[in-house]
Amino acid sequence: MSIGDIKKQFKDISAEDINALNAFIEEHSKDDRAGVLAVVEQAKKKLNAIEKEIERSNQMLSFERKYIELGHDYICGIDEVGRGPLAGPVVAAAVILPKSEMILYLNDSKQVSKKKREELYDIILEKAVAYGIGIVSESRIDEINILQATYEAMRMAIHNLKVKPDILLNDAVKIPEVDIKQVPIIKGDTLSASIAAASIVAKVTRDRMMEEYDKIYPGYDFASNKGYGSAKHYEGLDMNGPCDIHRKTFIKEYV
Repeated sequence: MSIGDIKKQFKDISAEDINALNAFIEEHSKDDRAGVLAVVEQAKKKLNAIEKEIERSNQMLSFERKYIELGHDYICGIDEVGRGPLAGPVVAAAVILPKSEMILYLNDSKQVSKKKREELYDIILEKAVAYGIGIVSESRIDEINILQATYEAMRMAIHNLKVKPDILLNDAVKIPEVDIKQVPIIKGDTLSASIAAASIVAKVTRDRMMEEYDKIYPGYDFASNKGYGSAKHYEGLDMNGPCDIHRKTFIKEYV
């Protein structure tokens, strides 16, 4: 095979296909051409990276395995996004992952690139046993405060599941008025696959909403800042004042 053909062969191997990577390395590692050896080294690095990711993802299932062993079938991760922005809703998600399958690259949504979040969002919704989303508006946030609105969004997300969970794994909080056993986990979106999945679903949902709001309410750069207090957002407030989706209790100086 020419070096070009070998490079193409390597390029066509999925980053998650350990068997194909091992076979590629075994097939070409004895080729003494410098160009081939360079590609083999790239394959070894890719193999090492995926093996580390599998190990990390396996560790992210430790809480889930613990409660499966205790007899729980439906283990639900809960997380929210949007507590801090000046505009837009708070969004929560509840996700029950399949017990028999590992989804790689799940993590705190803030630690995952936008492109990877979008990919994972589709994978999670396809593979999840059930998922639910709760959205609480900016006007409701002003009415009952952001903490109570966050709890309300989480309860909505649980209610919108098509399967009732046996246990909830929450990112740090305990949700009032919920009759299901709860396990608050500090930094849970970095420690539990279920919570990480909920974090990603909630963030992608809210980000898409804010990108649409940017078309309706131009001038605040919502598509980029997602409602958070960026310089361009404050410039928009200075020039235009608040719009309909601003949280009035968060921008009292402009109201």
